Amino acid sequence: MRTPTTEDLAALVAAETDDLVAIRRDLHRHPELGFAEVRTTAVIDDAMTQIGAERLACPTPTGSVWAIQGGQPGRTVMLRADIDALPITETAPLDFASETEGLMHACGHDAHVAQMIGAARALAARAEDLPGRHIILFQPAEEALGGAEAMIAGGVLDGLDIERVVGCHVASTAPTGLVGVRHGIAMADVRSVRVEIEGIGGHGAAYTSGANPLLAAAVLAQRLGEVAADLTYEGVDCTCTAGVLHAGTAGNVIPAHARLRGTLRTFTPEQTDTALARLDALILELTAETGCTFHLHFDDTAPAVRNDEAVSDLVRSAATEVVGDRCVFAMPPVAPSDDVSFFLDRIPGCYFFVGAAKADGTSGMHHNPGFAIDEGCLSIAARVLAGSAIACAQPG
Repeated sequence: MRTPTTEDLAALVAAETDDLVAIRRDLHRHPELGFAEVRTTAVIDDAMTQIGAERLACPTPTGSVWAIQGGQPGRTVMLRADIDALPITETAPLDFASETEGLMHACGHDAHVAQMIGAARALAARAEDLPGRHIILFQPAEEALGGAEAMIAGGVLDGLDIERVVGCHVASTAPTGLVGVRHGIAMADVRSVRVEIEGIGGHGAAYTSGANPLLAAAVLAQRLGEVAADLTYEGVDCTCTAGVLHAGTAGNVIPAHARLRGTLRTFTPEQTDTALARLDALILELTAETGCTFHLHFDDTAPAVRNDEAVSDLVRSAATEVVGDRCVFAMPPVAPSDDVSFFLDRIPGCYFFVGAAKADGTSGMHHNPGFAIDEGCLSIAARVLAGSAIACAQPG
């Protein structure tokens, strides 16, 4: 018996590439939001059952957890993939575009599922030669920041003695063939901001009160950027932006209530403290200026993604075996966030990025209606995930 080599994994994944593309396209046609990924979970369960993986208890209504037992001594390693879509209407001209109005996989989680299945198939095919035990976790509701916490609160890690965790995200802004790995803080801390604004409503043709919550919400949306102004981490800006503004029911009615929802991204606790203090001060200022009452809430949060140096080095080595040293880069921190951080705060691990930009430049940004990827990323990610799992599972 021998530990599977890079060449072994390449051959195993290559044999599955067409099917991985088919899985990804099927999921892309049928996107589902967080905790509603029923069909997605069924596709995952069917694929994992076929390879003979052991089903483990899953504490959430969607998502699933599996184990592949290696035949050799070693550590227990977890591979994690997120599975949910976003409430966005797709505009990309794809033959396999979303068939569900108002929903699409605009962040690549369909690819994450497919590439994780590819990694699991490669590991299962050589299970007797693998060191350790490999936990394959498909997590729901990453976009809403609730999935990882719900799984952990439900006991998904209990009794598994997981020593290392690895996951990856496709990147539509990086060319296919590149792999980004970073020590330390890789992705920002996130706080979902909600502000309820109360004022005085009235007739639009005879409104005399200055306490107009619609205007107050608009001013707040315009000035939210002040909260994170000049806060940077290794050259990357912190951000505070608004994404939703709800106010009013008719064109001739000044509403009595408005709601703003946005997001705050920082990298360090000190930056978070500064931004929150600025947000409080901004709301006090607008309260005095507008005559409205502001109620600030933080609905969902996730800590910054922090990669363990030792595990990151193992992932970098595995990636180098797949794409070569020149195509593995030390990525800068990024302002987007990911609730994989809840796992990484408990278990040493690494969350890396795999380039997925289409060569014709039509990939679009993540969370954009025109988002698209080069499916060549699937086999690369699957091979790096499998290689990383084997490296991380080595005893000692």
